[in-house]
Amino acid sequence: MKQKIRKEILNIRQRMPSWQKRAYSRHIFKRLITMDIYKNSAAIMAYIDFRNEVETMPLIEHCLSENKRVVVPVCIKENHELLLSELKDPQRELTPSTYGVLEPAPEYLRPFPKEDLDLILVPAVAYDEQGFRIGYGAGYYDRFFDGLTRKVPSIGLAFELQIIDRVPTEPTDYPVDYIITEKRLINCVKEGVR
Repeated sequence: MKQKIRKEILNIRQRMPSWQKRAYSRHIFKRLITMDIYKNSAAIMAYIDFRNEVETMPLIEHCLSENKRVVVPVCIKENHELLLSELKDPQRELTPSTYGVLEPAPEYLRPFPKEDLDLILVPAVAYDEQGFRIGYGAGYYDRFFDGLTRKVPSIGLAFELQIIDRVPTEPTDYPVDYIITEKRLINCVKEGVR
């Protein structure tokens, strides 16, 4: 079921014109930077967008201009884990990785302890309004959330076309706290539920 949804949403997202992706990403970026959770965060984990995901480079540049610490995930393929590295100069430090995603070049790896994160921005193929997500299938983020020693607020960045009625879940799935699309902010934290 997840595989079918993943394929459908990726096909739809891939057909988005680049002007639309840029415009929608700008709306999402503007909504995010007005949130208190963002304003009060000193260390933000942000993914580097890939394959028509919500664009994050303008946000990363904005964070750096505000003297926030930007931390990006590095995929360790052998054990499907995310290593965190602090990013200081995206233009100079990033290079394509195994999956084609931009990651810090080896000489710019600056390990960052996940316990020091204030906010995590999460990519996905699809989300439901409860915050559950369908990723790319390797489980990197669920493993990452499972390894956190304290609760760190998380926000999913997605286009409205990626919001579906219900994501099939498993016990190992971790929902995000909020989702921001070009049209709305979805609060996934229901009182008394989490």
